[in-house]
This record gives sequence, structure tokens and C-alpha cells, in this order.
Amino acid sequence: MRGVSLRGRRVLVTSGPTRAPLDEVRFLTNKSTGRLGALIAEAALGAGADVTFVYGRGSGLPTVRGGRVDHLRIVPIDTVDDLVAAFRQELPHDYDALIHAMAVLDFAPAAVREEKVPSSTPEWIVRLVPTPKAAALVRDLAPRTFFVGFKLEVEKAHEELIAIAREWARHNRADLVVANDLRDIERGTHVGYLVTPAGSVEAVAEGKEAIARALVELLGRRLADRPAAR
Repeated sequence: MRGVSLRGRRVLVTSGPTRAPLDEVRFLTNKSTGRLGALIAEAALGAGADVTFVYGRGSGLPTVRGGRVDHLRIVPIDTVDDLVAAFRQELPHDYDALIHAMAVLDFAPAAVREEKVPSSTPEWIVRLVPTPKAAALVRDLAPRTFFVGFKLEVEKAHEELIAIAREWARHNRADLVVANDLRDIERGTHVGYLVTPAGSVEAVAEGKEAIARALVELLGRRLADRPAAR
């Protein structure tokens, strides 16, 4: 990416959906194609970074250009427990930045049927329980890593969306949050607001490609004066 350098930097990008099994053949999942996460990884690679791409099954994968395939490592996962395990495995190994764009399930079935539940079953009641909060682990595992989170809401006023993103950043000790609204995405006007823990909007971008570029450009500026993690 012209004008932005992440050369010598290590960036971890999460992308796509997580899922939770119900029985042997069925599962719960999120609405996520992973397209934005893949574009972010592409932009970071284009800026010279080494990228680890942790993705949920069904996520789009980044396209590697310019002979940089050796600078991309992909790590497939399925469940939130898998994501937590990936964070525990990866984050202590000196990443300059984590861009956590994955759609993480907030709830999963309390019990999983080991067999396929017959379609003739008259009723199947599923109790959902909260999943582990992977984002809450990041700062303890990687205290110096620049941490970018994502917050998706539905039909929120602009001021409320920004306030929710600010509180998420403070709660999870993130450096930046990309706030967006599902209704905008479904209408084809995907707008991303890059929000700081203080509540200021660093940038606004419309469209997945523009959001990816804006995020990587901001990351390049924020990391410019920091020594590389390795």
C-alpha cells in the first residue's frame, strides 16, 4: 500500500464466523463472510507486514499478491474455545498488532448431542450459555500489542454506536474499535467508524475496501514510532 509501511511488523488478523455444535450435524453460527477481515489482511500484506490470519470456517481468505505468500500464515478454527486457544498460542509471540475482526459467538449450547437428533423429534429445547470472552484475554496475553477490536450493533443511532464502541474499548483495554451497524451493511452502505477509548472518531470509511485501507493506514501511523515487536 502506497505511503504506508508495515515492513518488519507482525500482524495477527482474525476473520469470519465462529460456530458452536448442537448435535452431530447441526451448529449455530454468525452472519459473517469474512470478506472484511480478508481485505484487512491483504492491505497489511501490501504494506509489508507478516500476517497470521486466524479464520472461522466459511470465511473468505486473503489474496496474496507480489510474491508475498511466504509472509502469510493461515490458522483455521471453528469454535470460540478454538479462538481462545489460538490467542493463548499466538499472542505471547510478539505481535505488533492484533486486528480482531472475527464475529465471535456470545452464546453456545450448554450441552451438545453426540448423535444426530432425528427430524421426527417433536420438540428440541436448547439452553444457551455465554461463551468465553476472548477479547478480554488479549491485553494480559499481549500487553504491548496494538489491539484493534470490532463492534457490530443493529439499528443504533450514530451517537449511541460511538458510545458503545468507546465502552467496549475501555472494557477490553483496546487501542481502537471499528464500529459498524448491521443495517448499514445489509443496505449496501457499510460504514466503519474508527473509535478511540476516549470516544473520538479517528476516521470514517465507507465500503469494506475503504475500511481496510483506513485501518492499515492508521495502524502504520500509530506504529511508526514504536520499536518492532521482535
